[in-house]
Amino acid sequence: SGDTLAHKSLFKQLNNMITVSPKSQIEVVCHGPGITILMPEKSKFTHELKPLVDKGVVFVACEFTMSEKKITKEQLSPEAGLVKYGILEVVTKQEKGWSYIKGGF
Repeated sequence: SGDTLAHKSLFKQLNNMITVSPKSQIEVVCHGPGITILMPEKSKFTHELKPLVDKGVVFVACEFTMSEKKITKEQLSPEAGLVKYGILEVVTKQEKGWSYIKGGF
């Protein structure tokens, strides 16, 4: 989602999960309108990324979305990794036993 209230909720959820279960493996896949969460010029929550990355949370941007929206790697936060196709990343993780939780509301 590109909704900043959903972004706020996501960061609260992530912080809660890491607090309760610090050894959890968490990857946030940002694609479609949600990619803005990784863009300092568009996100109100860029300052929230590094502390979570330091605790092991992985943030990745979908290269397909980037291509469609003409977003360059330089426009993303330095904490952001890349995956070829966001939805394929989600499906692949699920096939490996990961759970999918939609962030936000």
